[in-house]
Amino acid sequence: MRILIGIVVVASLAWGGYWFLGARGIEAALTDWVETRRDEGWVAEASAIDTAGFPNRFDTTLSDLELADPDTGLAWSFPQVQILTLSYTPNHIILALPRAFIVASPQQRIEVANARMRGSVVFVPGTALTLDRSSFEMAEVTVTSTNGWRGQIAQGQFATRRSPTASNGQDVFFEASNIVPAQAVLSFLDPANLLPARWDGMKLDVTLGFDAPWDRFSIEDRRPQPTSLTVKTARADWGDVTLELGGELKIDAGGWPTGEINIRARNWRAMLRIARDTGVMPANLEPTITRALEVLANLSGNAKTLDAPLTFRNKRVFFAGLPIGPAPNLALR
Repeated sequence: MRILIGIVVVASLAWGGYWFLGARGIEAALTDWVETRRDEGWVAEASAIDTAGFPNRFDTTLSDLELADPDTGLAWSFPQVQILTLSYTPNHIILALPRAFIVASPQQRIEVANARMRGSVVFVPGTALTLDRSSFEMAEVTVTSTNGWRGQIAQGQFATRRSPTASNGQDVFFEASNIVPAQAVLSFLDPANLLPARWDGMKLDVTLGFDAPWDRFSIEDRRPQPTSLTVKTARADWGDVTLELGGELKIDAGGWPTGEINIRARNWRAMLRIARDTGVMPANLEPTITRALEVLANLSGNAKTLDAPLTFRNKRVFFAGLPIGPAPNLALR
C-alpha cells in the first residue's frame, strides 16, 4: 500500500510539475511573440497573459490585446482573447473571442458584436504551427462601421481542413442564414429595391490552393498567395432569386484568375435588371443581352433558369461569351 501511495504521490508531483512548466512556457511564448511583433514595427500590446485550468487544461487569457500590422494597415483590438486547450493535446486549441471587438483599417473602424464567436483549431505537431483543420461558429453577429454601414448574420459556421488534392490546399466551408447586408451593399446590388433587404442564406464549399502553407509565418512574414480555386458549391438565396456557382480557376503570381465558373440563376431577369440599374450592364445592351440569355435559358429547358459560363481571361470577365468588365484581383495583402 505504501508503494502504491508513493507512486501516486510521485505521479501527482510529476504531473503538477509538467502543468506548471507548460503553463509558464505558454505564457513565455505568447509574451515573446508579442514583443517580437513590436520589434518588427507592429503595435502589439497585452496588459496581461495568464494561464489557469490546473490540472488538465491550459486556459490562457490575453487581456487588452492590441495588434496593428504596419504592412497592411489592419488593426485589431480585443478586451480579451481566450486560448483553451487540454494539457495532453497542446496542438488542438479552442479560440474564444469576446462579445465585442474592433477591426480597423486606414479607411474605417468596424465594431463586431456577437452572442457567440468561438472555434476549434488543430495544428500539425511542430513549431511552425501549420494549420491542419479548423471549425468556427457564430451567432447574432452585428458589424458596425464608422463609414455608416451596418450588417448582421443570425447564424453562421466556418470550417477548413488541409486538402488532399491541392498544393498547400485548404478545403473551405462557410454557411450563414438570415443575412442582412449593409445598406450600401443592398443599394449597390439592388438600387431599385426589387428584392428583400434580408438574404435567406448563403453556402460556400471551395478548395483553395496556395503557394505556401498557412502557419505562424503567414502572420509574421507573408500571406500565402492563392494559386487555384475550385468551387464545388456556392449558393445564395435572396428572395425569389437563387444563384449557384461551380467551376475552377487558376490564379497567376499577380493574383489574376483564368478559367471558367458556371452560373445557374433562377429568376435571372431580376438579376439582369439589377445589373442594368447598377451600371454593370450598359442599358443600351439590355435588349441584345436579354435575347441572348433567353436563348440560353430555353436551351436549359426552363425559361426562368439560366445556365451559362462566367469566363476569366486576360484580366477580363465574360458571361456567356459577352464581356462584362474587369476581373477581380485575388492577391492577398
